[in-house]
Amino acid sequence: MNWMLYSLEIVMVLTGLGILLLDLGTPARGKRDLGYLGAFLLGLLLLQSVFLPEAQEGFSLMSSGNSITAAPGYTLDPFARYFKHLFILAAILVLLMTVDFADRLRHGVSEFFALVLFALAGMSAAASATNFITLFVSIELITVTFYVLTSFQRDQFRSLEAGVKYLILGAAASAVLVYGIALIYGATGSMDFAALGKESTGTAAQDYILQLGLLLVMAGLGFKIAAFPFQIWVPDVYQGAPAPVTAFLAVGSKAAGFALLMRLCHHLRPDLQALAGTVLAVLAGLTILYGSLCALRQRNLKRLLGYAGIASAGYLLLGLLALNTRQGGPTASADGCHAMLFYLAGYLFAVMAAFTVICHVSRDGEDEDLSILTGLHQRSPLLATVLTLSIISMAGIPPLVGFLGKFLLLQSALGALAERGAHLWLIIAALAGVVISLYYYFGILRAIYWGNGIRTDEVVETRPPIILPPTARLTLIACALILVLLGIFPEPLLDLSSRAVELFR
Repeated sequence: MNWMLYSLEIVMVLTGLGILLLDLGTPARGKRDLGYLGAFLLGLLLLQSVFLPEAQEGFSLMSSGNSITAAPGYTLDPFARYFKHLFILAAILVLLMTVDFADRLRHGVSEFFALVLFALAGMSAAASATNFITLFVSIELITVTFYVLTSFQRDQFRSLEAGVKYLILGAAASAVLVYGIALIYGATGSMDFAALGKESTGTAAQDYILQLGLLLVMAGLGFKIAAFPFQIWVPDVYQGAPAPVTAFLAVGSKAAGFALLMRLCHHLRPDLQALAGTVLAVLAGLTILYGSLCALRQRNLKRLLGYAGIASAGYLLLGLLALNTRQGGPTASADGCHAMLFYLAGYLFAVMAAFTVICHVSRDGEDEDLSILTGLHQRSPLLATVLTLSIISMAGIPPLVGFLGKFLLLQSALGALAERGAHLWLIIAALAGVVISLYYYFGILRAIYWGNGIRTDEVVETRPPIILPPTARLTLIACALILVLLGIFPEPLLDLSSRAVELFR
């Protein structure tokens, strides 16, 4: 076995264990600095993976000196590397965010850092999964760590409530996923994703069992990406979990679920592609409309972003739908995945910037009502500017990166469904979601710049200016610059994501 293939995941786990060991001899005042150490080590790991990727590829006499980039159930192709780099970036930003949030974690700051790293290892393994065993193990590693992270502020009732709800619903989703995997194995006799692409040689009953198994697996993964009707955990968990955990859930867990769905759908044979395409079309439309409409009446900022995240999952399903539309051909398939990867990269920086602002604006024990943003442009022009750019990007307004991401997703869906008039309603639903999102996103901007939040009868509370630590200031400036620069000069990210989807061509 070539252990170097798993070097990224091994280093992530060892870093988490190292932080736990260092915690034993670190005074209480210095525990939060372990987050800087974790972020620094992840930064070195990211640089190594980007500039020295061959260090992870093994060589052996059996392979005649050729690099080894795959093992049973695991692969290290450009697609996997893209997602691994995305996850590491997200974890670095979460660790830096947690350092400033650490004062609100009464106990176990080092354990919090370690759990983030363990969740990161699960996400990284999910990006490389090529069979259902690796899929299930990686998903469970992600889910179990988030059970703990969600309820980490155990002195607050809403955090405990969020953890219990996520635990119960997550356990149900895992049961559905395992049952689906068992049915697929019973019908194909294999745990590999590639078995879903082989021509049917069994009876009609076996084909029905295989189709049912596929639907159950998609349902289990639908919980991770917060697609309708598996999204019921999102509002309460987003509201109750600590802000860094919510940010990591919104980006990391969702991206891991889509990475697995893309690999899974890539291997489907024609009849399974037709089934998956129909299901994905319905899920995409309902997810967009549900998330957009429910966000309209939200006043809690984290719940609002939770419903907006549900709508974002619907837009990402449009790209996945292109992968399962045979009429579009391989070009449409690659374009859909290309759009998904580009959108996720822009979404990462927008979400991390927004939740970093929330960490510094909200106070311990305070409900994150939109009124906390009142007068933010006076209390901290930097926070107001960064949150504005983040919201505008998520709304899909040019020239920020979110606009091009949504445009590419809609373009891929239009290209793939050009000959399928029955799905015209899906495009209409997607466009309606874009229009609706302008209302609730600009409600946040109204709260920032126009006096009394959303309601005119609110009394403005005089609050002191917000003083940001240097690290938070640099993080916010970096996220803001990336949102602007990738929107104006998207070619580097477009090229990077294009190389990552070569396997879909």
